[in-house]
Amino acid sequence: MKEIRNIVILTGAGVSAESGIDTFRSAGGLWEQHRVEDVATPEAFERDPELVLRFYDMRRARIQEVEPNAAHQALARLDAEWKGGLLIVTQNVDDLHERAGAGRLLHMHGEHLNAWCLSCDGRHRWYGTLIDRPACPACGIAGRMRPDIVWFGEMPYRMHEIYAALNRADLFVSIGTSGAVYPAAGFVREAREQGVRTLELNLEPSQGSHWFDESRHGPATEIVPAWVDQMLRQQQY
Repeated sequence: MKEIRNIVILTGAGVSAESGIDTFRSAGGLWEQHRVEDVATPEAFERDPELVLRFYDMRRARIQEVEPNAAHQALARLDAEWKGGLLIVTQNVDDLHERAGAGRLLHMHGEHLNAWCLSCDGRHRWYGTLIDRPACPACGIAGRMRPDIVWFGEMPYRMHEIYAALNRADLFVSIGTSGAVYPAAGFVREAREQGVRTLELNLEPSQGSHWFDESRHGPATEIVPAWVDQMLRQQQY
């Protein structure tokens, strides 16, 4: 078996669910409370910006009330102790990976705690509200800030970096994802085409489970720390 040096990890909503962040498809999640067309598309923002800004203001406030869980902490430990290449690609727009201590990380769908100015294209760390149409800290123009979130129909961020990492990887791991949202759902097939080993860690089988070499099922706070312990024990260099 080929030695594992370079790892790419994709994390989804299932990693943060046990911290109290609703997944899109949970009973309390976005799909139940709002149609995606109403709050998570550019067209929705153009049609009813107040609804969209109010929704994301609530989400931004909520993530500041919760804490990283054992899965976030385990991945941060892997980041700190893994001697080879590692990239954590998260679909999540919370900051729980960072707060747990992960550094080799990118947000492909943006971040709740960032705001994007449509006037000057500046992006700013943002902890407060946007419903009151604040001025951009860079250009000073008011009313042009939106959540720095990749909405449906928009291109995810830093895709070239993700595919470059997949091309170098020896192992691709998907954690807490539904396997339904593209392009992230296609990463496992990209990895397999490159001869990369693939592993799924999820509460239950995802829509893409059949693409993985191995799947392990259970709560993220249990199966992720167990997998990280295994990887660090067998680290050979």
